[in-house]
Amino acid sequence: MQNRLLTDYLDRISALDSALCIKVNRTSHYRMVRWMFRLVSRLGDGVFWYAVMFGILLAHGEKGLLPTLHMIAVGLFGTLLYKWLKGKTLRPRPYEVHQDIWLVGKPLDRFSFPSGHTLHAVAFSFVALSYYPELGLLLIPFATLVAMSRVILGLHYPSDVLAGGAIGALVASLSFLLL
Repeated sequence: MQNRLLTDYLDRISALDSALCIKVNRTSHYRMVRWMFRLVSRLGDGVFWYAVMFGILLAHGEKGLLPTLHMIAVGLFGTLLYKWLKGKTLRPRPYEVHQDIWLVGKPLDRFSFPSGHTLHAVAFSFVALSYYPELGLLLIPFATLVAMSRVILGLHYPSDVLAGGAIGALVASLSFLLL
């Protein structure tokens, strides 16, 4: 009885996840939305974060070295973790499962869970903001746009993005215990 209830609950969550994914992805039918979120996604590939690290080094010199190295370490660990998770879960991307979803972005790998872009956006933001809270006006909106881009472009389900964000926050938080 309990297994059936759990299965029914998980099926409902999955159906809601898919329905929300389809609805959000429909916004990509608008050219300006597509263009903007493709740009955000491309910047979220690393370009934006490398620029932030470089900016920290330029603005703070030697004092910016620890925060930059901290961000690099979190990024490397996050990459290893999300690749391992994708290899274990093997969740197909939404556009491969649902004909209603337009793929309007370029996937960096084959699987969907978790969102590596979101994981890194949250992890990098957590670390950078712990050293430089004044960057919040830049980093929080950008990380939010990165997360949104993943669903809008048809690359991830909302649950992939939520999991990526939670994992990124956990990785960043735990990093402070080690560094």
